Amino acid sequence: MTPPEHTLDNPPAHAPVDAPDHWRGFAPELPAAQVLWSEIVPGGGHWSWRLRRGHALRLVALDARANCSVLLYAAHDTLERYNLPDSLKAQHTAHYTHGHVLMSDMGRALASITHDTLGWHDPLGGLLDQAAMQAKYGSQRYGTHRNAMHRAGKEGLLVEIAKHGLAARDLSAPVNLFSRVVVDEQGAFHFDAERPVQGTAVELRLDLDVIVALSAAPHPLDPRPGYAPGRIGIAAWRRGPAPGDDACRLFRPENARALHRSDLFAVA
Repeated sequence: MTPPEHTLDNPPAHAPVDAPDHWRGFAPELPAAQVLWSEIVPGGGHWSWRLRRGHALRLVALDARANCSVLLYAAHDTLERYNLPDSLKAQHTAHYTHGHVLMSDMGRALASITHDTLGWHDPLGGLLDQAAMQAKYGSQRYGTHRNAMHRAGKEGLLVEIAKHGLAARDLSAPVNLFSRVVVDEQGAFHFDAERPVQGTAVELRLDLDVIVALSAAPHPLDPRPGYAPGRIGIAAWRRGPAPGDDACRLFRPENARALHRSDLFAVA
């Protein structure tokens, strides 16, 4: 017997009845039976979730000026969180791409980059704050401009982590997906505004139960005029924990150790 076609009136059994399947428009290759939900975060918007080990987030740049600033906290104890210096030092890198692991300050893998069609994501540029945003783009407030208001990454992420009992002291350096920052011979940072990002995708597999917070506000070093941050398409799906032959596990011995520590924690 031919299985029935899934529609809004006849969703698959695992799907929430009020959850549009946005993912079909920007990540149609994902296995439908394993997709949990999908969202489109507007430019400047922010969101957060608590996700289980083995779940994955497929993030897609839907517009030309997309930037996605991501924070990670261990769900079992938010004092354990993404550690920028340890992650970069252990992997001998100053940018992220497929194979890299985002490590916590306890030496465990919080998330791994299992898919990347862009090849360079910025871990060093930080966040756009309210003062810098107003100086660069001017001010547009919700009361007068509604959804066209200007939003800064720092303030958006503070809103999101507050939903999980965290505060300003818990705000750490983010990963800026879809943004490339290079360093010149004098040590100055420069944002690459020429690289096309629209339609590119990156995926984070969660290696522990993790709180993920993100902002789609502009990168603080983006020199382009006008406030026009791009949308981010997000799909969560059941990928499963890292197997023994996982590319991230094999990328470096330090990655293997971090994933092993997460494996041990998960079965303890």
